[in-house]
Amino acid sequence: QVRLVESGGGLVQPGGSLRLSCAASGNIFSVDAMGWYRQAPGKQRELVATIVSGGATNYADSVKGRFTISRDNAKNMVYLQINGLKPEDTAVYYCNMGITDWATRSTTNYWGQGTQVTVSS
Repeated sequence: QVRLVESGGGLVQPGGSLRLSCAASGNIFSVDAMGWYRQAPGKQRELVATIVSGGATNYADSVKGRFTISRDNAKNMVYLQINGLKPEDTAVYYCNMGITDWATRSTTNYWGQGTQVTVSS
């Protein structure tokens, strides 16, 4: 059974920084793409950033230059460094990974439970 657990959210003032982490555990053979998404109250979940196994990254226009996604393949972890936080960044942030199961070699898209980021003075 694969499980993703996020951490690092919290309440921060505008202009502040946070580092989100997401760890995958279970019967993992390999992890392909990893990503972060967010969902603000009353809005649809949206892509924040993705990173593939080779290291190439992709960002939403709204976060370019402020957010940095990275990964540790040995630990099956993905990180999101968030700088210059704005009130509009307030949302629940979810990590997402495409994980191949060790036993079946099938690939499934997994989500974490979410971590709240609130930007307010």
